[in-house]
Amino acid sequence: MRQKREDVRNVAIIAHVDHGKTTLVDELLKQSGVFRENQEVAERVMDSNDIERERGITILSKNTAVMYKGTKINIIDTPGHADFGGEVERVLKMVNGVILVVDAFEGAMPQTKFVLRKALELKLPVIVCINKIDRPEARPDEVVDEVLELFLELDADDAQLDCPFVFASAKTGVASLDADTPGTSMEPLFETILDYIPAPVGDPEEGTQVLISTIDYNEYVGRIGVGKVDNGVIRVNQEVVICNHHEPDKQTRVKVSKLYEFDGLNKVEVKEAGIGSIVAISGISDIHIGDTLCSPDRIEPIPFQKISEPTISMEFMVNDSPLAGLEGKFVTSRHLRDRLFRELNTDVSLRVEETDSPDRFKVSGRGELHLSVLIENMRREGFEFAVSKAEVLYRTDASGQRLEPMELAYIDVPNDFAGAVIEKLGQRKGELRNMGTISGGTYTRLEFSIPARGLIGYRGEFLTDTKGNGILNTIFDGYAPYKGDIQYRKQGSLIAFEAGESITYGLYNAQERGILFIGPGEKVYSGMVVGQTGKAEDIEINVCKKKQLTNTRSSSADEALRLTPPKILSLEQALDFIDTDELLEVTPTSLRIRKKILDPTLRKRAGFSKK
Repeated sequence: MRQKREDVRNVAIIAHVDHGKTTLVDELLKQSGVFRENQEVAERVMDSNDIERERGITILSKNTAVMYKGTKINIIDTPGHADFGGEVERVLKMVNGVILVVDAFEGAMPQTKFVLRKALELKLPVIVCINKIDRPEARPDEVVDEVLELFLELDADDAQLDCPFVFASAKTGVASLDADTPGTSMEPLFETILDYIPAPVGDPEEGTQVLISTIDYNEYVGRIGVGKVDNGVIRVNQEVVICNHHEPDKQTRVKVSKLYEFDGLNKVEVKEAGIGSIVAISGISDIHIGDTLCSPDRIEPIPFQKISEPTISMEFMVNDSPLAGLEGKFVTSRHLRDRLFRELNTDVSLRVEETDSPDRFKVSGRGELHLSVLIENMRREGFEFAVSKAEVLYRTDASGQRLEPMELAYIDVPNDFAGAVIEKLGQRKGELRNMGTISGGTYTRLEFSIPARGLIGYRGEFLTDTKGNGILNTIFDGYAPYKGDIQYRKQGSLIAFEAGESITYGLYNAQERGILFIGPGEKVYSGMVVGQTGKAEDIEINVCKKKQLTNTRSSSADEALRLTPPKILSLEQALDFIDTDELLEVTPTSLRIRKKILDPTLRKRAGFSKK
């Protein structure tokens, strides 16, 4: 008989990037007594890996659990960035309700719409938390109206429309049910969770059913499946069958060797877990997202939506430049292959394919950020390799027409810069769908439909065009017919034509030709890109040129040569900058841009054959 388990609540926190989800979880953990009085707690404690901390974004969804008035609240912190949307889709299967966090100034943003649509499709009740109400420019009343309009737009039913609103400042750790009266603690939010999020329902007498929604990976125990117990009880040493809704033939008998539940930030070993519990299961090597663990006498897989397909790909290859192998620890194709296939253990939105060359792999993901996080992780681990420019993945429909992935771009810019943005996106095949003013008429909000390849390499330009004041958000919007060719870059590259070390004299003469990416004393090789020129074609320069010494002393000989400081590119800027005939050489200490064909004669020949 199906029954409720009143001492458990399972809730996911969803929102647009940077609206304060992780900070909110911090406060819920602190105020529920997870930490000792004198314990030192890092800010954004759930963002556990280095890149998450540095960039201030959540990449992997994470589980935690707090106790409040005898009820265990399992909380899942999810990513807000569109590139990691696959994470959000999956974890919603584990919960019985969601907390939608919306910034009291920015209001409903594209990712808010995306994650809310997923929650409403699964008929999950929603608590709306208007966060950052202590911001000087906060406008909570208008934002409440925006959120309700969004609910109507997404066809929410009456029960979902009747959702509670909580007004919070996660930074100061207070929440209240009224925008005008500030709260004193997070208690109103805790109470709303208990009142409004339904308790999990299941049949403890039936056969075991656990749907695996996320995968963790540990060097020592291998794959760890995380999921919710839907029916029955799961025990240590129990024999279960792995089956999958999308693969009817898959049925493997396995044994549960270790079972964990979440408590605060830790996993605690348990002997058994009942309905509604979120558990981590280790010891099963062949466990994947979407698998259901069932009792052998009742094999019934739980339906699970397919993971969104990747839209963008890059080639990862062994570094073969003249400076290869000097800085990295792992440089061979075997190292590269093992590392990329190991990433598939935890990242289900990623695809890795072998190509006709053993030194080259095609890696596909959800967006530029998705792949750049992988590249950054690998270089920190000591890998050295090269990557090509990101390219979109095309499809063909039944009639043979070529389709390409489209994005919806939402852009907030000060009114003075709107014209420049519209012009640039127009050149990249963007189509202006909507235009309006926000923030008292000082900002313009633009809505574009644009091919995904039109946004490759645009973010850097966008920040320059808007003097750093613009906000650009994008979200995948399905496939549409091919929109025509786009010219990615109008400027050419400055290419070094001899190997050696860059000299101040050579750089001084080269800097008149464009913007340099290197300073004096750096190793260069023929075919390496050392800067950007203002002209459309590439220019070859000699940055290793020394001044010829003579025995006549000129009046200006002793004047110091003044160099303009070089433009040092970050990983994202370098990935944005490279063109289709260039590669980015990635090592633990350096990022170098180079031409695919290093020899200048062969390069010219290849250029002419293309024409």
